[in-house]
Amino acid sequence: MTQTAPAPLLRVLAGETLNSPPIWFMRQAGRYLPEYRALRARAPDFIAFCHNSEMAAEATLQPLRRFPFDAAIVFADILLIPGALGQKVWFEAGEGPRLGELPSLDAMAAEIDASTGRLANIGKTLSLVKAQLAPDKTLIGFAGAPWTVGSYMIEGGSSDRSRARTYAYEHPAAMDRLMDILSESTARYLAMQADSGAEVLKLFESWAEGLPEDLFERLVIRPHRMIVQRLKELGVTAPVIGFPRGAAAYAERYAAEVDVAAVALDTAAPAGLGQRLQKTHAIQGALDPLLLRAGGPGLERRVDELLAQWGGGRYIFNLGHGILPDTPIAHVEQVLKQVTGR
Repeated sequence: MTQTAPAPLLRVLAGETLNSPPIWFMRQAGRYLPEYRALRARAPDFIAFCHNSEMAAEATLQPLRRFPFDAAIVFADILLIPGALGQKVWFEAGEGPRLGELPSLDAMAAEIDASTGRLANIGKTLSLVKAQLAPDKTLIGFAGAPWTVGSYMIEGGSSDRSRARTYAYEHPAAMDRLMDILSESTARYLAMQADSGAEVLKLFESWAEGLPEDLFERLVIRPHRMIVQRLKELGVTAPVIGFPRGAAAYAERYAAEVDVAAVALDTAAPAGLGQRLQKTHAIQGALDPLLLRAGGPGLERRVDELLAQWGGGRYIFNLGHGILPDTPIAHVEQVLKQVTGR
């Protein structure tokens, strides 16, 4: 009986260096695809879209049908956990997320047990995708990390996060407890995703930039460490990719103190940083989404540079942040051909 070789992404996360790095793009399922826009038009609102397992599975699979990506990432949103903990969440067209009044910490703590069940449709999405995914493709589950999610919860929507940082200074005990509540809820949510078929889990700390070292320890390293440890306690063996976006100054400390298999790097990550990290971890990133949108010779040059500087080690080719909605499909095809030869 022949055994199927592990998928390329899993091989890199297990410590291998491949001749051609696996590739996927953050937000690869999204508005740059006409088929996604047609699907999205059928949903009454964005949150309903995320909770509709059949539609979310279709959105997850759409980019895999069009492009030779090595992974599918479940279509969901980082702000589903606040809703599961009792905070009102909605999206305003053209403006982004809005969140209602922050519930009391006691009220949210009392909802942790129920929160994972309220997100069961995301697990169903993963199961539907897994049943249709080719064996050489990897299924990624994800969650927003506690500081990023918590900042939205405190601010009530998108912002410069100054109010949330001020809250961390003025109410340290309350902020630490909010991080603990979100860490436990996130760990259970990710464990459910792994049970539903996710082979890799990713923590999106989208707003890690600009934090002083003491806050980075409290709001990023400590909660991430708690989540990874809790996943192990829950029996999860899937590798974790951590993405402390904008925190290159702390990336090596993050890798040393949080037991992740890979560190995702943003567009500002220097070549030397990635090379040092590759000695102990896989790395992912860091093509500029704006350059992907712009295309042309500059895009081709930068892809070659990234492959040259990091391709000799454990590397997953990706963007430094999510693909932009007005990115031409031809530019995505160009990069995939350049990286994979397909």
